[in-house]
Amino acid sequence: MTARKPAPPAEAVAADAHWEAKLAKLRARTRPTVTLSICDDEDLKKAAATARFLEQQAKDTAEKNPGDKASQAAAKAASDHLAAAQAALDEASVELRFQALPRNEFRELLAAHPPTEEQAEKGYDYNPDTMAPILIAAASLDPLTEEDAAEFLGAWSQAEGDALVSAALRVQKTDRMDLGKG
Repeated sequence: MTARKPAPPAEAVAADAHWEAKLAKLRARTRPTVTLSICDDEDLKKAAATARFLEQQAKDTAEKNPGDKASQAAAKAASDHLAAAQAALDEASVELRFQALPRNEFRELLAAHPPTEEQAEKGYDYNPDTMAPILIAAASLDPLTEEDAAEFLGAWSQAEGDALVSAALRVQKTDRMDLGKG
């Protein structure tokens, strides 16, 4: 027997003439994604951060002095410098992209990796040691395998490994909704 999708109440549809369009938008939504950007060149990261700061200062000065051609030119030069610094940082960076799993898949993954007794005492809902590489690979939009994830988690620093796990886990809890108007 196939499940029948119930029709919305006629009075509700009549009250919202745009219901079909809303429903189409809801069905077309994609799952949330996050990007983890990795760059080992501290000088490039500092240069981009400094350029971002200097651009903001130059823009603030230009806004306060709209008729001053020198401050307008300085703001433009700062923006150009930031664009160049950001391009250099982007070129040296590796980006890993993660997407939320469908809800039932994420719940199954959590259930398949229950916490140890010690982890449960610390408040864990799952075993991060066994689940992390699987979650990273499953959520990755890049061809990142469980073996790759396990290798990185073993070789990278604690903070970097935690950032990798956090990106794959954080996207599972990304909320793009609000209660809006009442």
